Formats: sequence, C-alpha cells, structure tokens
Amino acid sequence: MSAAGTSTRSGLAIRAIEAHPVWIGHRNQLLVKVTADDGTFGWGESGLSGRELAVAGAIEHYRELLLGDDPFRTAAIWQKLYRSQYFEGGRVLTAAMSAIDIALHDLKGKALGLPVHALLGGTVRESVPSLASTHAGGAAEMLEQAQAFVADGFDVVRLNRLDGGRGGDADTIFEPRAAMTITAEAMTQVRHGLGAGVTLGLDWHHRLSVAETISFCHRLQRGTLDFLEEPIRDEAPEAYEALRRSVDIPFAIGEEFASKWQALPFIERGIAEYMRLDVCNIGGFTEALKVAGWCEAHYVDLMPHNPLGPICTAASIHLGAVVPNFTWLEFNRSRFRPQPEAERALFPDAPALTGTGFAVNHRPGLGITVDEAQLGKERFRHWNPPMLRRRDGSHTNW
Repeated sequence: MSAAGTSTRSGLAIRAIEAHPVWIGHRNQLLVKVTADDGTFGWGESGLSGRELAVAGAIEHYRELLLGDDPFRTAAIWQKLYRSQYFEGGRVLTAAMSAIDIALHDLKGKALGLPVHALLGGTVRESVPSLASTHAGGAAEMLEQAQAFVADGFDVVRLNRLDGGRGGDADTIFEPRAAMTITAEAMTQVRHGLGAGVTLGLDWHHRLSVAETISFCHRLQRGTLDFLEEPIRDEAPEAYEALRRSVDIPFAIGEEFASKWQALPFIERGIAEYMRLDVCNIGGFTEALKVAGWCEAHYVDLMPHNPLGPICTAASIHLGAVVPNFTWLEFNRSRFRPQPEAERALFPDAPALTGTGFAVNHRPGLGITVDEAQLGKERFRHWNPPMLRRRDGSHTNW
C-alpha cells in the first residue's frame, strides 16, 4: 500500500513534489524534486527561462494530482497531466511536465539500479558528441575563439550573430540590418580562417524577419554555413516554407517547441533539417523520444538545445545515448564561459566534456547529485533578458 493508501504495481507512491527556483551564476534554474514514499527521489529541470515562477505555479497544481500515484507509470502520468485541464499544452505547462517527467525517470532508475538510458532502450553510442559555441563581440574575437575550439579538437563550431549594429545603448538597441552586415562579413572571415573541413553554424536567436534572413543569406558565399539556427520565430511554419524556397542552408529549429504537435509541420513539410528540441521544454523524455522517432522517419537529425543547468545536460546526454539520429549536443561551458562556482557547489558531479563529447555514465538514474545544502544560498531573483528595441523605439526580439 502507498502512503496515500492506494496500492501501486511498483510498490512505490509519489509522496512529495517540490519546485526549487534558484539563482545560479547569471540566471535562474528551476529544479524539481519528486520523492517516493520509501525516500527514493529524482531530480528534473524546467527549460522556460525567465518565467520560472509561472512554471513553479503549474507544478503546484500538478502536485495535487500526482500524490499517491505510481512513479513508475511515466507514460500514464504524462497523459494525465496533459489532459488534466481544458486548456491543454502551452510552454508553461509542458515545461512543468518536462521537469516532472525527467525527475520520474531519475527516480525510477535509482529505484531499479539502472541508468535512465537503460529505461529508454539502451545505448547506441558510448559518447555523446558536442558542438562548441563562440561568445565573441567582434569578428576577430570570433575567429580567435573558433580557432581555439578547433585546436581543442572540435570539428563543429556554432557562431553567434554579432550585435555591432545596436548603436548607442548596447543593452537595449538592436538594428537587424546593421547586425546583418557585420555578421555576414564575420562569417566569411571565419570560414576562410578555418577552411572547409570545419562544420559551421550560426544562431540568429530568431531576431530576423523572412526578408532579412533571405537578404543575409544572399550576402554569404555558397558553403559558408552548414546550418542556420532560429533565424525567425517559429509561430508560423509557412514563414519557414517561404524561407526554404529562397535559402538552401539547412535550418536548425525547435528549441521553443513544447509538444510533438508543434514539431509536426516542421518535420512533415521538410523545413527542419536539424531538430533543436529541448528535453526540459518538449515534455521530458516521454515526448522527446516520440519527436526523435518521427524525425528519424524523415531523416531529420537531433541537435538538442541545452543552455541551462547540469540536470538538463545530464538528461540530454541520456537522450543522445539512445537516439540513432543524433548529431551534436549544445554545451555552453568552455574556456570562454566557465562553470559558475555556485553551480559547481550545487552539482558536484555535473557532466563534463571528455575531449569533444560526453562519456555516457552508467550510474543509476541520471547519474547526477544535487547538494541540497546549497539550494538555499542563492534564492530566486527576478530577471529578464535584454528588452531590445530598435532606434525608432519599437520592440524587437531578444
């Protein structure tokens, strides 16, 4: 019998679900702990950066639905949560579901003495490859960072658009056309500096329009970029179809997707060559595997979004270990962006690169420890990303 007085097939029942929004480094992380009645627990993470309290509120609602449930029934719990309200889905709800789903898999793995990847079908690779990301403020610095990554052994480098067109206030002003000019020049320099053997991508962080993206791509020499990440927002698949008719660079899309239904048109219509799903946003392992299989059937490769904390990284490594159509995992810790000291203290065995990839660990669950004594040291801070405007005062995307 469970603590709630209900028998479960696993013999375990969910006793507690806790949301921990904490400030780490330069941003918040929303960690979720699910505990069974025998004390076994698992950790998950939400991916909805900047709106963590909204997700924590959703988790409070979901906690009341799940107390006493069998934590092993992850597929049933996913359906229960998704269909528990009239207004189904949405990024806040699926971010909460993602964190709970990841925590349940961690709990289940610990209870069974198995790594999460064993619960997902077993490994198809023992090392999950990563790409390197530059964080430069100018073309010369970007090339220098890219060359350093190549010297470290990376053969895939993701570049970030340059914001040199912002103007007077670098924190609030962004002018797409000016940024396009300086970024196109930098892309050409980096490609010439690195040669043809390095795979190069560029993240525009959905800051452009369709017309601006086409104009930008036409400024590049053919073969400069191997993938273009998030040039525009994802609300209208038809806009990406318009881009595809004018641009032949592969698109990397999907970090904002919150369900298989949101991914559907991009996969079915052939407008995403790389799927950038985030296991902490898409709906956890339960939903991510469905999207991954759908992508495999359409020859679309996974390139997961992973800018968050070590739990997201650990979960993404387990996903990458079992998915055959996997390319590279985003990872932002590098010689140019070291791990914050507070994060090191909270996650003493956080995943770390071995060369240019992550060795798949075989410890039970996610294989990551959270030092709960560190949780209260840096509580939640209200934070927003830069609220960008154009020089005429109108709002634009960050």
